[in-house]
Amino acid sequence: MKANEKKILKLLKTARGQIEGIIKMVEDDRYCIDISQQLMATAALLNTTNREVLSAHLKSCVNNAETPQEREEKIDELIGMLGKIMK
Repeated sequence: MKANEKKILKLLKTARGQIEGIIKMVEDDRYCIDISQQLMATAALLNTTNREVLSAHLKSCVNNAETPQEREEKIDELIGMLGKIMK
């Protein structure tokens, strides 16, 4: 992985904390809208994390591909991933 590991781990640990908080909210029978808002915040954080990982992939792995064929394969991988994200 070419992304800043420290930054990615911080984002993921924050998301983990949010998920633990959401679990507690469910266990405490909190208001549905409050739970939904926390779920959206966690999803946004995970999307930010994924964007960081993919950005680093594009800037390093794709950009530094050794052959045109390898570069094309990496671009196709990225296009496939973007298709999954945009569903």
